[in-house]
Amino acid sequence: MSQDSASATEAARKLAGRRRREVVAVLLFSGGPIFESSIPLSVFGIDRQDAGVPRYRLLVCGGEEGPLRTTGGLELTAPYGLEAISRAGTVVVPAWRSITSPPPVEALDALRRAHEEGARIVGLCTGAFVLAAAGLLDGRPATTHWMYAPTLAKRYPSVHVDPRELFVDDGDVLTSAGTAAGIDLCLHIVRTDHGTEAAGALARRLVVPPRRSGGQERYLDRSLPEEIGSDPLAEVVAWALEHLHEQFDVETLAARAYMSRRTFDRRFRSLTGSAPLQWLITQRVLQAQRLLETSDYSVDEVAGRCGFRSPVALRGHFRRQLGSSPAAYRAAYRARRPGSGPEPGAVEAVVPAQVASAVRRMPGSSTGLAAFAASPGTPVLPDRPDRSPDGYPGGRPALPGQRSAP
Repeated sequence: MSQDSASATEAARKLAGRRRREVVAVLLFSGGPIFESSIPLSVFGIDRQDAGVPRYRLLVCGGEEGPLRTTGGLELTAPYGLEAISRAGTVVVPAWRSITSPPPVEALDALRRAHEEGARIVGLCTGAFVLAAAGLLDGRPATTHWMYAPTLAKRYPSVHVDPRELFVDDGDVLTSAGTAAGIDLCLHIVRTDHGTEAAGALARRLVVPPRRSGGQERYLDRSLPEEIGSDPLAEVVAWALEHLHEQFDVETLAARAYMSRRTFDRRFRSLTGSAPLQWLITQRVLQAQRLLETSDYSVDEVAGRCGFRSPVALRGHFRRQLGSSPAAYRAAYRARRPGSGPEPGAVEAVVPAQVASAVRRMPGSSTGLAAFAASPGTPVLPDRPDRSPDGYPGGRPALPGQRSAP
């Protein structure tokens, strides 16, 4: 669904009489990180009408008895309790303290009731786990921090988890990726409610881009999720990562797991939230990125060392995932990192997790892309001239990194 049609659907929803669209309730819990918690407080709680940003009314609600502890041992006292949620047209859950702990039943009931009465429900980062526990994500697309996406997909199989997106707008339920992606989603909400100019004015005040290109793929770590590492299937996955330079397919992996292809596909998807073929292609492209960044191999040689049957296959998959040819990607990478070239001992290595931290500083690279939940499709476009050095689009009407309701 386009942004306009999504907005129309949102406008068509009817709020219960006591709820007001301009009232935003932020639901805080003890143990929640202060950064994520502060995002909706800053976006919706500060009067910026002098800058052309329409004012919201903010209600900070404690999801449990206080005081609420947060990062660094700070203690917070919420001025409202769960009862105040009954007045809100938008309810934001900015984070949850632990993905292994169940949220309070009373808070889940309040969220369900708010949704039934027409309120828009928003989960930032691990707040998606609270929405999922309330049953509000059943049968819906959603995202969360890439690190926790496999866990969300495994624990709530009825949720269509897409770890590639910065945020997902499914009309009356919205979710975002981790940390800074919460700003992206809050700006999207302002844009949906009040238009592009208001969102742009707010972005300027926050000193952030109004729209970010790409998704989470560039930030992902390719290490195994904790839950998968203890599964027997992890041995097959580890073998695949060590033999990416060889030509093998999903049937080979299924045989090594002593499973039929159908059983292997189902088992792999239940553990990772991703189809095995998509995962394997993503891993080969990741390895190609690493070699393009750290070696002087030709594109043809890179294709062979990443298990692609031909350079044509590499170019096709590389462009579909990253929106760029391998040669253009290498040129853009080296232009942004003068002096970069082959690293001793790096050529044959499978991409380590440490690469993520080194490449995060270079927008446009997704060498930290990971795998278990990622699938091809979200462009990073490192060599597009219409993007700023920070990787943000220059005035494009589309919203890369944002998925609206179908």
